[in-house]
Amino acid sequence: MSDKKFITDREELEKLAPMLKAPIKRQVFVCTGKSCSKVGGEEVLSEFDRILTKKGLRQGKEKKGRNPMGEILLTQCGSIGFCSIGVAVMVHPDGTLYGQVTADDVPEIIEEHLENGRVVKRLALMDLSEPAA
Repeated sequence: MSDKKFITDREELEKLAPMLKAPIKRQVFVCTGKSCSKVGGEEVLSEFDRILTKKGLRQGKEKKGRNPMGEILLTQCGSIGFCSIGVAVMVHPDGTLYGQVTADDVPEIIEEHLENGRVVKRLALMDLSEPAA
């Protein structure tokens, strides 16, 4: 087994992983696990991808139509704990968990939450951005 080379030079790291220079503000996790996929997880993920890419907000490779300096990471994932009330969407680091999200809800989540910082209350199951009552 060969020893792994640990890269300490920041410029070399940024060359290998350009996202290190991106001004990432949020990461959106969309569940496409077994339960969520049955109620539209893939469609929700696709709609986030379509709109975030169109607006130039989705961080990613330019050759895939994304913005290397985008502010939003979009991540497909398995269960995030709300399988029985999917499609589940989590916005990090805000601590907001949305449930029962449909593709029709995605434009509102993007505009209200991701662009303007306002949680979409009607879909929020958990909102850690507000102090507990």
